[in-house]
Amino acid sequence: MPVALAAMLASQILVSLASLVLPVLAPLVALALGVPAYLVGFYVAILYGVAALSSLTSGGFVTRYGALRVNQACLVLVALALWLAAVGQVATIGLAAAVIGLAYGPVTPASSHILAKVTAPGQMNLVFSLKQTGVPLGNALAGALIPGLAVAFDWRVSAITVGIVCAALAVILQPLRGAFDGDRRPGQPVLSAARFVEPFRLVVGSKPIRLLALTSIGYSGMQVCLGAFLTSYLNRDADLSLVAAGFALSAAQFAGVGGRILWGVIADRVAPPRLVLGGLGIAMTIAALLVGGFGPSWPYAAIILVCIGFGGSAIAWNGVFFAQIARHAPPGRVGEVTGGSTFFTYGGILLAPSLFSAILGVTGSYALGFAMLALTTLLAGLSFFRSRS
Repeated sequence: MPVALAAMLASQILVSLASLVLPVLAPLVALALGVPAYLVGFYVAILYGVAALSSLTSGGFVTRYGALRVNQACLVLVALALWLAAVGQVATIGLAAAVIGLAYGPVTPASSHILAKVTAPGQMNLVFSLKQTGVPLGNALAGALIPGLAVAFDWRVSAITVGIVCAALAVILQPLRGAFDGDRRPGQPVLSAARFVEPFRLVVGSKPIRLLALTSIGYSGMQVCLGAFLTSYLNRDADLSLVAAGFALSAAQFAGVGGRILWGVIADRVAPPRLVLGGLGIAMTIAALLVGGFGPSWPYAAIILVCIGFGGSAIAWNGVFFAQIARHAPPGRVGEVTGGSTFFTYGGILLAPSLFSAILGVTGSYALGFAMLALTTLLAGLSFFRSRS
């Protein structure tokens, strides 16, 4: 189990890092291309829109080729996408977003498939939370390293470098394939109508999974907008340098790492998982409203503290969420159910940044965008307190 967890964690870190390279560098990239920085919301929407579709088909690829091979393919795809983005044209960056989305969708279902086979039931929330720390860890590395690398050299250097690291990990994982992909079925079809419909049927047919899937729309929207807009917002409205804003994002992401582990332990040993998820919804609502009030008069230390609280809630829910998906899934079908529920999750990721960008384009107000997100997470969080499963 430790080897499986380390391999899946490494893959999650790098794919997450790759997905945030362009959003973190939005002010620099926008200046270089002569476009508004708020268009990053549409970049994120393209990425996660494609990810939503690719997550639905991930079960078929995992069954036929094996979960580790799917992870390797995803790493290679994000490497190619970042090298494509480094060409430095609006069209190539849009295409790069789609390719990263193609890779982003299957990563979680594939890793869940592997970990569900090797994890004891009493450790599910903690192990899945540990694996899911890869998302905020990757995002934290993006916030901490990418702006400095871009300022010292060029934003294209940042994209190319991360791509090289992703491709290298795909090669490093190869010796593990025999151990992790022994359950693959090479003769199984990958793409068919049934492969698209079955994950939906599994999600909709289960009340607890259906609740998890629907509430994840609000939670995921909040999480992705935190990563996509925070650095640009702090740079413009709080008058912080890009490096200082990137550090604030890193603080939020590292808080998400600690939060995922903490909430995983609490959900295993202290409180019912549904109450943990409900409480996180309320917490991220309050944090988003505070973030919306940032301005030049705010002390930097106070901004960092609020960002830590924001990250400890809005980025910390996923581990408990995916553990509950795995717990309620029929035996042997964790990958399919995770893919189906993740489709709903990506729905929030697709809609929220587009709406946020639209609000920003019309009103110029980040505060209104964060208030819109806060309403969705408030409703989602309260729904868990009404549930009994």
